[in-house]
Amino acid sequence: MEQGRVREDVRLPYAYEATPPEVRVPEQARGEHTHGEPAAPRVVQRHSVRGQVLDALRAALVGGELVPGQVYSAPALGARFGVSATPVREAMQQLASEGAVEVVPNRGFRVSERGPRELAELAEVRALIEVPVMLRLARTVPAGSWCALRPLADATVAAAAVGDRASYAECDRAFHRAVLALAGNEQLVAVADDLHRRSQWPLVSNPATRRADLLADASEHTALLDALVARDLTVVQSLVREHFTGADR
Repeated sequence: MEQGRVREDVRLPYAYEATPPEVRVPEQARGEHTHGEPAAPRVVQRHSVRGQVLDALRAALVGGELVPGQVYSAPALGARFGVSATPVREAMQQLASEGAVEVVPNRGFRVSERGPRELAELAEVRALIEVPVMLRLARTVPAGSWCALRPLADATVAAAAVGDRASYAECDRAFHRAVLALAGNEQLVAVADDLHRRSQWPLVSNPATRRADLLADASEHTALLDALVARDLTVVQSLVREHFTGADR
């Protein structure tokens, strides 16, 4: 495909109905309650089309369905979702704020082209933030808490085994969030997760990741848990640094 053309044939992983599900309001919330009984709080459930479109676009980015350097129009992507262009534009604006895409006036959004240098810089920043935290946690967190994270590590292995890059990316971030959450610092978790997400976008020179590389990356989660349980600080530090530098082989 020529540079700058709007790609109409992209296939995103999910389709969503544009109409949200019916909102049910309890009878008590409509004023139909027995005298002497307090009215129940109004329960409203909203279907976030924008949020689901954003999740699917992120999966398409990580999975290589949205190609670095290509321009995509909101109406064309909206047609694939079965929604209007509005939630697609809103989701793309969020991705633009994260640096995943660039706005192309009157045309759509271009997927950002990233090189090895940017990936190396992200790995360096992640290491500066997470290595000291994990070393501190290794000294203080009981073994039982680390064992509770085994299912999350196993999920990364399962996703890697089938070569599902998008699912692996989600499982990978879920594991790291759970580890860092033990520090009790929500701001730390949010910042680290944003850096982690950015590091998962494909490089322009290598948009696809081999299943073997995903499996190697996933195995490091299991090895890291073993080191954390054993409180082996030397191995923890080595594994975390290696994990970051090899995250997008």
